[in-house]
Amino acid sequence: MTVSVAMIKKGSGDSEFASIFKIYIKRIGNYASVDHPIFSSEEALLQTLSRHRSRTPPYLVLLDSRGKQFTSELFAEWLGKLRDQGQQNVVFAIGPADGWSEEVRKRASLLLSLGSLTLPHELARVVISEQLYRAFTILSGHPYHTGH
Repeated sequence: MTVSVAMIKKGSGDSEFASIFKIYIKRIGNYASVDHPIFSSEEALLQTLSRHRSRTPPYLVLLDSRGKQFTSELFAEWLGKLRDQGQQNVVFAIGPADGWSEEVRKRASLLLSLGSLTLPHELARVVISEQLYRAFTILSGHPYHTGH
């Protein structure tokens, strides 16, 4: 399974959250292939997904405050089911500043909420990467997650 933590972002340059994000990306790499593309627009994200070639189409998860919320344990269970069913690529995408268009929302496999608070893109990227790492440690029985 390849996990992508994608983001729509105008401009370049790392934020103060980049070093924390890189720590979790490296940790996730112990459990799954991982990448973290940055796209300039929704269209660029969709074009990349449409060119993707593998046995299964990418499973697109849009981070959206109106989406489904999970506990860490249920998130791990959900991710484990995708992995065990042979899903090859799961894309977690953080949207543009003004939110996802209805067209892209309709193409998503899942809308996922990190909560009802609004987070800066870079912080949301840290949160989802930490939760992905936590999910993989739960699935593997690693003691990182204590259930609290």
